[in-house]
Order: sequence, then C-alpha cells, then structure tokens
Amino acid sequence: MNEKKSAISLKNVRVTYRSGIPLTRATSEYTPLKDVSFELYEGDSLGVIGRNGAGKSTLLRLLNGIIKPDGGKVINHGHKTALLSLTVGYDQNLTGRQNAVISGMMMGLEKQHIVSKLNEINEFAELGEFFDQPVKNYSTGMKQRLGFGVAIHLKPDILLIDEILAVGDSRFKKKSETVMKEKITSGDTVVLVSHSPATVKRLCNKALWIEDGIVAKYGESAEVVEAYEKSQS
Repeated sequence: MNEKKSAISLKNVRVTYRSGIPLTRATSEYTPLKDVSFELYEGDSLGVIGRNGAGKSTLLRLLNGIIKPDGGKVINHGHKTALLSLTVGYDQNLTGRQNAVISGMMMGLEKQHIVSKLNEINEFAELGEFFDQPVKNYSTGMKQRLGFGVAIHLKPDILLIDEILAVGDSRFKKKSETVMKEKITSGDTVVLVSHSPATVKRLCNKALWIEDGIVAKYGESAEVVEAYEKSQS
C-alpha cells in the first residue's frame, strides 16, 4: 500500500496579530495560533473545527500563503492553493468575468486556461447577464456563487474553504455540497473550516480540532468530532 505524500507541513506554527498606535507605543497582541503542527496529505479532505476565535480562518490564510507565521514553519510541497471565503474580497469595480480571470491568475494558472472555463463558471454560478456587470452590484449570495464556481472549475491542487457551505439559500447549499462530495471522492485535496461538526463528519475523512491556539486532536473525522462534541457538552 502506497503511503500518502505530504501536501503542506506545519511545524510549531505561531501567529500573533498586533494592533495599536506606534507614536504612543500602546499596542495589543492577539495570538490565535500558539503552537500548531500537523501534515496535510494529498487526497485528504480535512475538516477544521473549534470554537469562535480558535484560529480556524487564520489557519486557512497560512495554508494559502496570505500571511506568514511569527514562529515555526509552513512548508508547501509544490502545490497551488485557492482560498474560497466570503471575507476575501473582489475588485468591486470589475465584472464577475474579470474577477474570475484575476482569481485564476492568482492561483498561478494560465490566462488561456481560465478563459476556456468562464462559461462553465458562469453556468454553475447562475449569474447570467450579471457575470458581465461590476461585482459591486452583486448580492452576498451572488458573490458566494461566483467564488465557488471559480474555485471548483479552475481546480487548484488544494482547495481551502472557509464556511462557504454554511451560507446561502438551501438549494445552492445542497448543490455546493454535492460538488464537494464529488471532489472528495475523486481524491482532490480539500480543507474545510466549519462551525458544523456534523458537516465535517459527513464530508471529510480527516479532522483537526483547534483549541486555545494548539491542536487538541487530529485524525479520523468521526473520532475527532466525537471528542470535540463531548468537550462542548
């Protein structure tokens, strides 16, 4: 039996946010991740759970390379990542089509390949003529559908999803969950942050529980979710 290859390695990672007014030297610090170590393996669907403020979204930004750790190491073993999050903004003055192209290029994909997928993205996102209108005219749900369509059809090596399945109308939620299941069963590498342990248990084969800035438990999703739910009762 072949062992899975590591996609991204985290070793004793620490992230601290600092805020304040430099002239007064009055600063405050917040450390959502204090000492996090684990391996994300190729083909795994990893669910990340924990209480609000546990550092789940910070972890996704680390995996995507948006932020760097203050301590420890994040080692990407040559994989392209895409972060799908409602908090990651678009250029509001550009159209959905233009934002889709830019998003793909930020993943490191060739423009010609991205352009060839635009009709499929629009069809999935169900934007119709809005695809060629500025994103500032979009509702939150339309932005969500565009982001999901881009991430699904441009197929990064690793798809990072931040709570995207927890919002939107029930029909699109069901549609996106079906696509997620297809990606997971096809062997794609996915990291899903969710406030719903049941969703993680249903969609993911592995789970990571973050508590007080450290890894409380990592392993098979059913076991991790069970331990997490017991701790909350």
